[in-house]
Amino acid sequence: MTHEEILRKVDHTVLAQTSTWEEIRQLCDDAMQYHTASICIPPCFVRKACSYLKGRVRIATVVGFPNGNTTTDTKVFETEEAILNGADEIDMVINIGALKEKDYDYVENEIRELKEAVGGRILKVIIETCFLTEEEKIKMCQLVTAAGADYIKTSTGFATGGATFEDVKLLAEHVGEGVGVKASGGISSFEDAEKMIELGAGRLGTSRLVKLEKAK
Repeated sequence: MTHEEILRKVDHTVLAQTSTWEEIRQLCDDAMQYHTASICIPPCFVRKACSYLKGRVRIATVVGFPNGNTTTDTKVFETEEAILNGADEIDMVINIGALKEKDYDYVENEIRELKEAVGGRILKVIIETCFLTEEEKIKMCQLVTAAGADYIKTSTGFATGGATFEDVKLLAEHVGEGVGVKASGGISSFEDAEKMIELGAGRLGTSRLVKLEKAK
């Protein structure tokens, strides 16, 4: 797989608390140059990025980020606002505590409400695999599928661990038809990215691959 093919699966990402518009603008420029799948940016920059990109790159943003324990109504509002500002894709964080309590109806219904809010746009569901047991990861594959989301995503990049080969393989084996896997957090080389894709990842959340390509 060529670097260009891998980059077309990348959500080129900057979500740091210290992010500035200059950093986001550079992210946009890089995404256009290297033809990434999208950019993934903080919600406060979506409107400005939309105006700057003029449809040349898809814009993803985050909801309930990074902890996931805001209310469903808050996540719905964040989603609707992001879409009004020009977002094409939403990456939401589940309520991990609700999953731990086995309140599966809550988790599924929340995902379903956000899928309704995004309409025909893409919804990715961040489950924060580093906090979950294997049983919980498999359960989340079932809930994400049942709720009609488009991707299950490993990580925010703000917790104790990111994507692993084992988790990508597990998720790819248990999601239903039509649900993709996004590997995110800690992807630091094209070799690792290619292996993630081979194991079933359809999207990759990272900023490092573009940096590596620019440094060639």
